[in-house]
Amino acid sequence: MDAVRLIGQSRYALAQSRSAPDILVEAWQAQALTQAVGGQLALTGPAELRGEARGLSETGGRGCGVLDLPTLYAGGAEDAVRLPPDARPRAAQLSEVGDARTALVRLGGLLGEVGIALVGVACATDEEALYWQCIEAIDAADESSDRVRGILRRLAVREEDRLRGAARGSAAEPL
Repeated sequence: MDAVRLIGQSRYALAQSRSAPDILVEAWQAQALTQAVGGQLALTGPAELRGEARGLSETGGRGCGVLDLPTLYAGGAEDAVRLPPDARPRAAQLSEVGDARTALVRLGGLLGEVGIALVGVACATDEEALYWQCIEAIDAADESSDRVRGILRRLAVREEDRLRGAARGSAAEPL
């Protein structure tokens, strides 16, 4: 499935999340998607962006690590939603990043929404462990957003260079 479509599904799922556990799951899903998009761009994206894309993938992986889902879903919490045994990251469905710029813009939007949702959870909880998990997840989403913006800046410079080169080439042609 294309990255833009998966990001749309993640944004919808996050918007539908009402409980803290559901929001944390969607934050984890967003980081897993960040990792997958970065990995796909590192493999198939423009050569000059591959290093930054690898960095995005690594950042997404670290973002997944700060969210302790097994502990969150291990019995006890009354409002916890049990993960089905066959649950897997939405990102596992990623098959391509067809339009890198659009995917990255939307991924950046998703990460911003995740950060806002996590602030809400952190502010509403009395549990210290959940509070600090949210703070770490907010930092991870922010770091991933920074990486996305960096790649988008590189894409913009690349496009400007391409347009300048095309303009020079057409100006050099005789009429």
